[in-house]
Amino acid sequence: MDEDYSVAFELIAFAGSSRSQSMEALQFARAGKFDEARLSLEAADADLRLAHKSQTGLIQAEAGGHPVPVNIILVHAQDHLATATVVFELASEFLHLYKRIPAAAAVD
Repeated sequence: MDEDYSVAFELIAFAGSSRSQSMEALQFARAGKFDEARLSLEAADADLRLAHKSQTGLIQAEAGGHPVPVNIILVHAQDHLATATVVFELASEFLHLYKRIPAAAAVD
């Protein structure tokens, strides 16, 4: 098994970090801490962009005639990226909602 998993692990690391920071942003927003929530979302966005950059490299390699071996680790990495993307988008929307209903933000 001579496959190089480095890009897949990059994807997992960046996407996982992005997802965690998006969830942290939701927790801050729920507590009415909107500046902290915004900073967490900015960090999540930065990591999501790095994950997409890694993914783009794989796509470009494949399109350039260099097949990318598909294995369970790469599938897992793609799953992490898809999940992180959805969580980021939803966290962004929830932040807007929490700002509109600030009294409810501090309620558990």
